[in-house]
Amino acid sequence: MKRFILFVGLLTFTITLPAQDTLTVMQYNLLYYGINTSFCTSENNNLQIKDAALRLILDEVKPDIFTVNELSSTITVHQHLLDTDLNFEGTTKYKKAAQRPVAYSSICSMLFYNSLKLRLKKQSVTQSVVRDINMYELYYISDDLAQGDTAFVICIVAHLKAGDTDEDEGTRNTMVNNTMAYLENGYQSENLMFMGDFNYYTAFEPGFQSMTNYSLPALRFYDPVNRIGSWNNSSSFSDVHTQSTHTSSDGCASSGGMDDRFDFVLISDEIRDGTAHIKYIPGSYHAFGQDGNRFNGYINGSPVNSNVSQQVADALYNMSDHLPVVVKLRVDKTLDVDEIYHKPFLANLSPNPVSATNAKANLMLRGRNLGSLTIELMDMQGKSYQKQQLTTMTSDQTVALDFSQFNAGIYLLKIIDENGFVEVLKVIKVH
Repeated sequence: MKRFILFVGLLTFTITLPAQDTLTVMQYNLLYYGINTSFCTSENNNLQIKDAALRLILDEVKPDIFTVNELSSTITVHQHLLDTDLNFEGTTKYKKAAQRPVAYSSICSMLFYNSLKLRLKKQSVTQSVVRDINMYELYYISDDLAQGDTAFVICIVAHLKAGDTDEDEGTRNTMVNNTMAYLENGYQSENLMFMGDFNYYTAFEPGFQSMTNYSLPALRFYDPVNRIGSWNNSSSFSDVHTQSTHTSSDGCASSGGMDDRFDFVLISDEIRDGTAHIKYIPGSYHAFGQDGNRFNGYINGSPVNSNVSQQVADALYNMSDHLPVVVKLRVDKTLDVDEIYHKPFLANLSPNPVSATNAKANLMLRGRNLGSLTIELMDMQGKSYQKQQLTTMTSDQTVALDFSQFNAGIYLLKIIDENGFVEVLKVIKVH
């Protein structure tokens, strides 16, 4: 009989948390998500297709902060995205900011966040020419929060005026300078990220210069990858191009292939240098799905994308004509243990590893209240192998599981309570 080892990614009852945590940030233009126009119709901008694509992308990135542009201004669409694409399959950790429009554009920007790590303290509108630029002030749920200490991060989410005329450039500059003036009042020493679809064709536009060379040095923003230049239609910047994922248009998505860097996450020197508990992780900034081989091509075309799987490349193509931008931040704080375990039940599987001669493992459970649980073991295609129900106790209880008959591969142990809360433990069996 072949021997195997079973590895399980799971939550344990006792855990030593690291003194640092990582926040994954994702900025994405969703291309008229939840809104139909004369050119973005229910056929070429189908929400059901977009949802399937977005769920796959989000599952790959797993953002803690998710900021978006070109979202319908209808509140029910915001809730739909939260429930269907972020909090799907029983996940409940994501929350969203409120919609408080000033400009009342038909498309808006929004922030979603991981509520197990972050809370939203405040939101505001920094300016409302053409479209609102929104500012969201988040703080980390650290174990010293009760003593008044934590780490703050502020997201300034913008969708600047599109177009390549002098007037368009001037409008973008006005929108930026309105925001920079707003930041002068109390935000000169904060962890700031200026992010969004900026629609810049070159770094020498007045608006980009206002961001990066502002008259007040304390409020200057920095490109984490320092890829400054004339991005438009230049193969020298193919590794940072974010638009367009399509070479031909179906009426909704822009055509022309990957030849523009419109989407950004710029950071303040506090984040660059890590002087206020949060620091940019060098090398983490990237246009998700961009492998540098897409110049004037489409995201899921030839050559085969070396950055993501073909399935994810297809999802990026179907979702939007922009690529998401992803950044990782290091937090020099410890997450509050009580916040992590604010769940209706806890689960732990042992022994780990198991062998062919000791293939039985014990799933140990503790519920916070009396109730019922369903336990199901499935493969990655959703085929169910074992399923049982039991009543949870407030004391520890053990369920015996036998893995001796399973082939090598990845399995999912899905635990669901009577209120729909889901915990999924990944099981990997190798020879």
